[in-house]
Amino acid sequence: MQEHQEKRSGLGLLGYIWNEWISTFVILILLLMTLIIGTGEMIHGQLLRIGERLYGDPATGMQYSFLRAEPEKPTCDRHPNIETQVKEQMKANASDDFASFFGAASESDVRASLLAAQQQCDEKYQAYDKTIKYIEANPGVRTYRAIETGFFGIFKFGTENRAILLVFMVLISAITASLKYHHIGLRNPATKIDYKVYSLFMLIGNALLSTSVISQYRSVINSGVTPTYETVTIYWIWMILFVVLTLISLYQLFVSPPPKREGGNIGLALLSVPLYAYMALITGIVFTFFMDYPMGQGIYLGLLVEFSGIFLNLALFIWAGMLLTQTRVMDLFLNVLRPWNLAPETLTWLILIAAAVPTAYTGASGIFVIAAGAIIYKEVWNAGARRQYALAVSAMSGSLGVVVRPCLLVVLIAMLDSRHVTSDELFGHGIYVFWLTAFIFLGVSLLLAEEKFRVNSPKVAIPGMMRAFVPVIPYILITAVVLAIYKYALDTGMNEFTAPVILPLVLIAMILYDKLVATKEAPAINIHEAIVREHEQKSPFLRAHDPHSSQYRLGFGGALRFATSETVGHIGALIILMALSASVGGLIERSEVVELLPTHLGSIYISLACIALLLAIIGMCTDPFGAVILVAATIAPVAYENGIHPIHFWMIVLVAFEFGYVTPPVALNHLLTRLSVGDDEVNAADAEAKEKYTSFYFRYERWLLPIIVLFSSLVLVTYVPYVFKLFDWYK
Repeated sequence: MQEHQEKRSGLGLLGYIWNEWISTFVILILLLMTLIIGTGEMIHGQLLRIGERLYGDPATGMQYSFLRAEPEKPTCDRHPNIETQVKEQMKANASDDFASFFGAASESDVRASLLAAQQQCDEKYQAYDKTIKYIEANPGVRTYRAIETGFFGIFKFGTENRAILLVFMVLISAITASLKYHHIGLRNPATKIDYKVYSLFMLIGNALLSTSVISQYRSVINSGVTPTYETVTIYWIWMILFVVLTLISLYQLFVSPPPKREGGNIGLALLSVPLYAYMALITGIVFTFFMDYPMGQGIYLGLLVEFSGIFLNLALFIWAGMLLTQTRVMDLFLNVLRPWNLAPETLTWLILIAAAVPTAYTGASGIFVIAAGAIIYKEVWNAGARRQYALAVSAMSGSLGVVVRPCLLVVLIAMLDSRHVTSDELFGHGIYVFWLTAFIFLGVSLLLAEEKFRVNSPKVAIPGMMRAFVPVIPYILITAVVLAIYKYALDTGMNEFTAPVILPLVLIAMILYDKLVATKEAPAINIHEAIVREHEQKSPFLRAHDPHSSQYRLGFGGALRFATSETVGHIGALIILMALSASVGGLIERSEVVELLPTHLGSIYISLACIALLLAIIGMCTDPFGAVILVAATIAPVAYENGIHPIHFWMIVLVAFEFGYVTPPVALNHLLTRLSVGDDEVNAADAEAKEKYTSFYFRYERWLLPIIVLFSSLVLVTYVPYVFKLFDWYK
């Protein structure tokens, strides 16, 4: 493991210490802080309610809110000489020209005013005396108040600095992803020329980003308006990040890791360049040299800060996905299905339906593919499916859940377009899209299946299923206990807003159970190790040393560290890609390309087709979160002008994006499947298909099956609601 990381970073022991220890520890602290911030409002609300129950006294009208701060003694005169004050006020009025101009108050009016002021002063003293007496009679008030207000101070500080927390997390993660060569590209660098081209493009892209954020900082400083502490801090973090990434790329240009194989060419090397480097190059060159807008990239990075809460939740979801890989949950669930000995197509359909739930609870399809793609691949292959089919299923494993509650992507849509849609409306109609896509997948799979149907007798399957269900019960109870604590102790249920905070704690509790109880008899085995063990005779590609396999029997602390270490790279790769996607969206918006689309296309059928096609192209080239921000600002208004209902439009968006994520040229979900399963398995699947099949479909099934399913879903979602008036959108 250490040797592998040293070679990958190119920095020897220093790179290993940073990648595996420093960055992991820092990100773990930041993730825990994010959890505290997320639960802070819930906990503080409960502390206030407990304080009211403990120290509130309805009989005397005393409330805990009166006790949260030490009362200040009034400074007014409680026993004034009213007659003397009346004479002084009358004398002052007589010499005041303005008072005589507006009509001087009578002596009785002045006396009444002074008496009212005396009464108010006396009431303040009474309230002060009453509060002091109550606090002295209840000495626990001051202790409880210190705890409650101290927690509130921490929570308030975290909330006010949420954006700084996010950008600092991106700083650490992006540096680590760069050192590990972990950024997302169409293929991983393997030859010497791959590494050189990779580093050259990263160098130029990061240099352009550095120039942009420095230009933006200078513009703000010279604007004449004093920026806030938060603004200055964020600018400095951006500048440090991209300057450091530029220096890392410069170093890697001259000091590359040992090549995995000889040969290579420029064409393949260009495919190894990270997507974010291409985005940085394109936006940097256009903004700087064609639009004379060098600060453009830096300004659109601000969208990350503007939606810092969403992206911090995304980081928690990524962490949850990696924690999921350290539990036995997925494998135990599949144990429940194995006794039925289902045909691969039927088994896959059930897996995809079940996978929709964790997909929704991990925020987006890509995160679930990273977390569970290899497990699903292994299980589908073990059932007798073709490798190409298993890879197709892994790439699609997260596609169905993006329309199911509480997917973070839908929450972001509701925030961006709150005037037209709500998350409840989108989730309510998204369930129809979910079942539509699920049944299309089943139909296509069965139509192309080599073995149409297979199932064990219930007499055999049900006893085995019941035995396999027993080990699952503790995990169900753990989930129920954590949810009950939030429900009854913090008065908070599980929904799209609380899921990012609750889910990691559920999984941490499961890992603790695994390591302390469950794995004493049956140690949890990492998926990479499992694939090697089960297929070493079938797959020569898996016999090579796998750097991940050494962690499969780690204890609780080791599992938590390993999951967090994996999280660091994924946060750095995914969020920096989203940040640059927002920059690409800003470039498209600023270039006014979308405005070239006619406001009215003449026919709603043509409008639906053009918009669905445009959305699919966007999905092919960028990530979901950055794309949604672009679509909400540019394409949504055009769709509404052409008579497309907002709910219908966003359903089209979600399906079109999922179609784009499995379609070249980028096919993000396929890239993440490769990252999860490994290059060797993907290469073995391609080789097997070329050796066994002559049919074009079976040779390229991992690409064609998801495209066929999701394209069919896209066509139906685009036209059926309008043609058949299934909902009240077009009545």
